[in-house]
Amino acid sequence: MSKKYSRRSVLRAGLATSGAALLTSMPASRLLAQEPEKPSEIIVRAWGGEWVESLKKGVSDRFTEMTGIAVRHDLTEDNEIQPKVWAAVAQGRVPPIHINWDTTTNATKSALRGVTEDISDLPNLANTTDLAKPVGLEGYPLVNTYGYVYVLAYRPEAFPDGAPKSWRDLLDPKFKGRIALYNDGIGFHFPAQVAGGGSLDDIPDNMDACWSFVREMKEQNPLLGEDPDFTTWFQNGEIDAACTISTNALAAKKNGVELAWTVPEEGCKFDTDCLWIPKGLPENELYWAKQYINLALSQESQQIWLDGLGLPGVIPGLTPPEGLAGDPSYPTEPADFEHLIRISSAVQVQNESDWFAKFKEIMQG
Repeated sequence: MSKKYSRRSVLRAGLATSGAALLTSMPASRLLAQEPEKPSEIIVRAWGGEWVESLKKGVSDRFTEMTGIAVRHDLTEDNEIQPKVWAAVAQGRVPPIHINWDTTTNATKSALRGVTEDISDLPNLANTTDLAKPVGLEGYPLVNTYGYVYVLAYRPEAFPDGAPKSWRDLLDPKFKGRIALYNDGIGFHFPAQVAGGGSLDDIPDNMDACWSFVREMKEQNPLLGEDPDFTTWFQNGEIDAACTISTNALAAKKNGVELAWTVPEEGCKFDTDCLWIPKGLPENELYWAKQYINLALSQESQQIWLDGLGLPGVIPGLTPPEGLAGDPSYPTEPADFEHLIRISSAVQVQNESDWFAKFKEIMQG
């Protein structure tokens, strides 16, 4: 701890005279340049609950302490903020946020639309692993900040014979009304394809097996929601199992709920989230938005931020949170990915909206 705080003190001291110290690897000519005017605040779109609390502790509070710039978190859902940002850029207006904390798939859509700033000049990119680099895009219109697994989280009390081995185990009548999924099915489509008797190789051209299994699951009357809902439902004893990012189950577990999670035989989806900056910001605000992302890529911020989320980051040398080393929700080595499902961002970008619509159509039918 003393080492962490001494490093923090050094950074704070440096920033008392120049916020450019955040860009620790900038050329001397840039470091000597006049620091741009500081805005009173920057706005970062974020997810609520444990998600925003971890970001606040690991990045936002540290950024404010170092620069004096307040950080406001906009909790508008990622799919809702997207068209607002796109419209602002298309109309030449200042976008409603400075930084979007987004799924990589959603962010890739924005990058392909040409609404994202290039952030390849961030010095801390030099310290990141390959996971940080967006696949299939030139430069860095976004930067991945960590990976995560949509695990099968469950209450051990409801599974006295041990962890469920298959997603099909959730079709047991005793779990009717006691299962939870995301309201658009994200994280569930790919294992459902396998559980329904299909092949991952058939994605996206033939996903009949996926929709067949989704229809079977609909008969279980699952609860449908967003990230914070899973934590609440587990804490209130409303559900026995869920397809959710492990962070949400970990949050309930931290609050004293007996929970576990597993990767069933059909596999679980692995994905990444990222940070990106929309075009159209005033030059000084763009500068400080970049400083925020650069700080998010520092080892200190990644350690604090991702300790709260229980997720593997993109900086080498991070210490796994207590109890998560070797956990299926915390993959770091090649062998850890053997039972995780990774579908290319290009395929997801082209088809995800249709998958979401189809899932909702089935569940609401």
